[in-house]
Amino acid sequence: MSEHDGPVHTGGEDTSTHLSTDDCGCGTACDVDVDADVDSAAATPPPDGPATDLAPNRAAFGVPEMDCPSCAGKVESSVRRLDGIGDIDPQVTTGRLVVEYDPEKATLDDIKTSIEGAGYAVDDDPTTRTVTLSVPDMDCPSCAGKVENALDGVSGVLEYETRPTAGTAIVTLAAETDLSAVVTAVENAGYEVTGTDADDLSDSDGDTDRSSVWRSTRALKTWVSGAFLAAGIATEYIFGIELVVTTILSVSFTLPEVLYLVGAGIGGQEILRNGYYSARNRSLDIDLLMSTAIVSAVVASLISAPTSLYFEAATLAFLFSVSELLERYSVDQTRNSLRELMDLSPDEATVRRDGTEQVVPVEDVVVGDVVVVKPGEKIPVDGTVLDGESAVNQAPITGESVPVDKAAGDDVYAGTVNEAGYLEVRVDSAAGDDTLSRIVSMVEDAQANKTEREQFVERFSGYYTPFMVAVAIGIATIPPLLFGLDWVTWFVYGITMLVLACPCAFVISTPVSVVSGITSAARNGVLIKGGSYLEAMGAVEAIAIDKTGTLTKGELTVTDVVPLNGNSEEDVLRCARGLEMRSEHPIGEAIVSHAENNNLDGREVSAFESITGKGVRADLDGVPHYAGKPGLFADLEFDLRHTHVTDAEDALSDDLRSLCNRQGCLNLVEDTIPRLQDEGKTVVLVGTADELEGLVAVADEVRPDARATVERLQSFGLSVVMLTGDNEGTARAIAEQVGVDDFRAGLLPEDKVTAVEGLLDEYESVAMVGDGINDAPALATATVGIAMGAAGTDTALETADIALMADDISKLPYLYELSHQANHVIRQNIWASLGIKALLAIGVPFGLVSVGLAVLAGDAGMTVGVTGNAMRLSRIQPDE
Repeated sequence: MSEHDGPVHTGGEDTSTHLSTDDCGCGTACDVDVDADVDSAAATPPPDGPATDLAPNRAAFGVPEMDCPSCAGKVESSVRRLDGIGDIDPQVTTGRLVVEYDPEKATLDDIKTSIEGAGYAVDDDPTTRTVTLSVPDMDCPSCAGKVENALDGVSGVLEYETRPTAGTAIVTLAAETDLSAVVTAVENAGYEVTGTDADDLSDSDGDTDRSSVWRSTRALKTWVSGAFLAAGIATEYIFGIELVVTTILSVSFTLPEVLYLVGAGIGGQEILRNGYYSARNRSLDIDLLMSTAIVSAVVASLISAPTSLYFEAATLAFLFSVSELLERYSVDQTRNSLRELMDLSPDEATVRRDGTEQVVPVEDVVVGDVVVVKPGEKIPVDGTVLDGESAVNQAPITGESVPVDKAAGDDVYAGTVNEAGYLEVRVDSAAGDDTLSRIVSMVEDAQANKTEREQFVERFSGYYTPFMVAVAIGIATIPPLLFGLDWVTWFVYGITMLVLACPCAFVISTPVSVVSGITSAARNGVLIKGGSYLEAMGAVEAIAIDKTGTLTKGELTVTDVVPLNGNSEEDVLRCARGLEMRSEHPIGEAIVSHAENNNLDGREVSAFESITGKGVRADLDGVPHYAGKPGLFADLEFDLRHTHVTDAEDALSDDLRSLCNRQGCLNLVEDTIPRLQDEGKTVVLVGTADELEGLVAVADEVRPDARATVERLQSFGLSVVMLTGDNEGTARAIAEQVGVDDFRAGLLPEDKVTAVEGLLDEYESVAMVGDGINDAPALATATVGIAMGAAGTDTALETADIALMADDISKLPYLYELSHQANHVIRQNIWASLGIKALLAIGVPFGLVSVGLAVLAGDAGMTVGVTGNAMRLSRIQPDE
């Protein structure tokens, strides 16, 4: 994000004061040392004052609860702890805080968090607002630079972010700043603002018809320019006409030269216009370089007549205009990938109100409304099905290829398609807050997050262009001056080097690849929240996967009940049900569900206590009971090697029954528990402090595609490690079933963090896959955190770096393949654009590269090439 680097504006004289509660009168105990600007209220205009009270690098925050000098001191002290903070102006009388900050060290969000950390809510609306400008002509980094330079000159602009891949500029303004001044500044930089998301600027201004780049005004001028260039070539080289048609200021012009000049004038009109704005904004970009080259060619021809460079000027104007059109077309293809996401949600909804159905804009639908969705229609909102049954195509959100059956009580998402049935849906989220809107917003934000490669490219380009300009000047002047060589020839070589001085293709090589990869992933149900995560995922060496809910379905069921010491199976289940009633663990929920399905009554439960990582304790009918891992009962000093079976006719294996018949007991440690665990089951013991009443075994079914997914990941050379809180035996059974390389068992939530840290010591980069909620610490520890089944789950969407929207582990190989290929494409684009520029530059002094070849190969060709290469990422699809 770019911010201002402007002059400092201070509002008063600093004084240091010690205030007590009585001094401030705010009624709170805020006896603190305050270094406050107590005179600033008088020295600084109120919020509705002139816009000039805010200078660049100064942000204003509404803090209505900051109503005394002592309160202001607390806020100031909190903000002062941040790095990069300059003058702070707390304005108690207006509830406003103005902060000078260094955008390289602190952001607006950092300052806001510090204010809130002092105990004061921040109300941004009275003092700042954020507006998104649509600037479709801003389609390259140099264009964005000119827009940024223009915004730097607007008083009241606090912060901005340009997104050339999306053609938008996001501007944060002081509330009193006139938006039209911002729009005027951008348009004075040469870029039309076709609309904003604000109400005070109509989207109808300007030409918003972007249906065809090739039929635009600039395209028409380009074709006319090309026609005059072709006519000049035909006249001079085919028909050999050298007729002098006019003489101006003793300079004669032949017919071909006139045709070339007209072609250069028509084709170069937009170039010179943009070059003027570049010079005005002190931006050394391609427009300024091309304008310099065209004007230099014409001026040199006038000075050195009869030597003529009009052909070079016309060629440069025409071919560069073609190059710009190609660049616009290529960037539009990239932008379309995001527009397709935005267009998934319908604009209207059929709402049932007051017993009648009415069609309203989706923005007018409110939470609680009932929306009617007929067969074949898109569902306009996130909600819950109240009535009806249908198959819903959720591919736009989750990427699932097979429609999902929906009935009363099921969740549905905006943008999904009702295939066949009739549905009535209660609205749970307003328009703009639904899952699809959050996905689009996160994808847009992801495009703005610059990767390390992108930051390097931008830094490199800052040195590349000035260096190449210096080389061009040297080539044009040194050989004629020092060696007496033909100055016209070397002047043309210098112009050619100017063409190669623009790093456009090099600079866009990374962002177009990132945008293509992220939007392609989003269409397939994978939300990547930044280009850095896309790159990081493609470079991981190992993947840690939490077992429950990822490799397995996460739907536990009771498989075995073994009563002990005179208890019945019903007794064991009744006790287990009572103990697990208040537990939120999936194992507890499975036991409760099984007991309820068997119509077993509960018991009176009190004094419930969760024993982290081991089990639960509660009083059942006044008697303390326990349920949990064998280790819990070992801690209670039970001898698990000698336990009597209630009934030798219970459903036990033949070997266990024989053993019991011979000895009248079971060795749980060596026999029963290991047997069940080897079958991939988890064993829960139930009993009191004095008696072991029985055991319950539960199992989680392995996903059918888990093994194929693991094998596919391993085929990429990745190590796959399973993490689980299960015991060693259960973990080993599941690990062998799915084929992972290694596993870590018996892990508590904090142990998973340690396990990931251990993997990071072994591998350079590690991805962690979990549910995004219970595994959030481990996801944050990994190089890349991946949450699975995130659709409709706000927490998972926010905490994970990457979210698999569907509950589908088979998307993991697709994610890695896409990310890995994206890294290849980015490297190809960077080195190809640099390599071709270098080869062309080497050929210029030897007369091997003409102006036309430099434009077509070095600029237009490479721009189209890197964009086309990036778009190949959209061809990568998940395995069916």
